[in-house]
Amino acid sequence: MTASAAAAVLAKITSKNQLTLPKSVTQALGPVQYFEVQAKGGQIILTPVRIQRGDAVRAKLAELSLDEADIAAALDFAAQAQDVPAAAQAQPVATKAVAKKPQPAKSRSPASAGRKPAARKAAAR
Repeated sequence: MTASAAAAVLAKITSKNQLTLPKSVTQALGPVQYFEVQAKGGQIILTPVRIQRGDAVRAKLAELSLDEADIAAALDFAAQAQDVPAAAQAQPVATKAVAKKPQPAKSRSPASAGRKPAARKAAAR
């Protein structure tokens, strides 16, 4: 018996293809939200992926003294190396995220407020 077999635990997949990872497994990995998923040789392999936030990427670019022109040149170089048509190249990405304004909740009309959802749908037709 190998060390990994000794630590094996049972997990069930739901009808919606959801799988709950055992707490003992996730605690050993630390705080991870995303996994790369692969199927190999009849096994499902989950590899933790740590997503960097945009702020961290921008800070690293500033630390390296890279600007938009440097990034555009790198993208052009990569596109030429792969023989990608110019029209298919990525456009520069905005460096500042814009927050969406919250939308007000939809209010029900007094006529439909007392009806069940199915009755409202039928009345709307």
